[in-house]
Amino acid sequence: MRKWLILRPLEQKEAPKPEPKSSVRPAAPEEHLPPVDLSVTLAGMTMKNPVVVASGTFGFGREYGQFYDLSQLGGICAKGLTLHRREGNPGPRIAETPMGILNSVGLQNPGVDAFVEHELPFLRQYDVKVIANISGNSPEEYGIMCEKLAEAGVDMIEVNISCPNVKAGGLAYGTKPELAAEVTEVAKAHAGKVPVMVKLSPNVTDITEIAKAVEGAGADALSLINTLRGMRIDVNTRRPILKMNTGGLSGPAVLPVAVRMVWEVANAVKLPILGMGGIAKGTDAAQMMLAGASAVAVGTALFADPYAPLKVRDELEQLAAQQGLSAVSQLTGGVRPW
Repeated sequence: MRKWLILRPLEQKEAPKPEPKSSVRPAAPEEHLPPVDLSVTLAGMTMKNPVVVASGTFGFGREYGQFYDLSQLGGICAKGLTLHRREGNPGPRIAETPMGILNSVGLQNPGVDAFVEHELPFLRQYDVKVIANISGNSPEEYGIMCEKLAEAGVDMIEVNISCPNVKAGGLAYGTKPELAAEVTEVAKAHAGKVPVMVKLSPNVTDITEIAKAVEGAGADALSLINTLRGMRIDVNTRRPILKMNTGGLSGPAVLPVAVRMVWEVANAVKLPILGMGGIAKGTDAAQMMLAGASAVAVGTALFADPYAPLKVRDELEQLAAQQGLSAVSQLTGGVRPW
């Protein structure tokens, strides 16, 4: 066996540390850009800026409120609510993927009454629009929740129609135009003057058909996209990584799909749109608005950077100023297709 000879360097005196170089690149001069009006209106609800935090990624704001004043946001879409308390799905229920995450949390939440009693008063301390997201197993449940939330005084109700309809054999409301329309009609009938925004599922053949059905049923706005259904498998155990086998894919990987669907829906209906899906930068938000969204929601990016919504807001403002716009709302629908 060959023996390696280990040579030790001769002991040397430590060389003097070089003086700091004076040729460090100077800071770029501060760019003086004209002011931009960041306010936008979504179904009659005016927000100070177009950035909302997406349901299911921000809880009820308490944790993120330790980082910054929640009043800096345009709106907070609270964690999805059900009529009664839900413990959610067993773990593992979150898995990383390239450029995103899979989740099957299962709508863990304290129930709509607990939200009204404990969480809404906390959110009302801030100058920010509060959007309540609801999920139900029947149209009746949606109606009851809309009444409770409207009476409590939320600014908007986001109706999640990606939930299974028990009476329809577990088929999600958002997959059939007639089911989506039924839930929308019930929600509108019980929401009073509070605007109803319906959240569309991307897991359909033609999302514009669902959008048209919801518009015809009286929806005030649309939000899209919800998560894409996905799956990951551990090749060693041969079991799905998520306990529920499949989950919802979100994060930067879904941005091109979301932009495409927002563009298609914006051309199919006249309702205002809250665009979401993979937004992590100001240019992402600008793409979504150019495709037709009046406002945007930041979700998965929050898990990596709690300040992501504020960065998106500031980058969007800078982009609008550099393009000579007086208001960020001028981006909406500005795409020029070939």
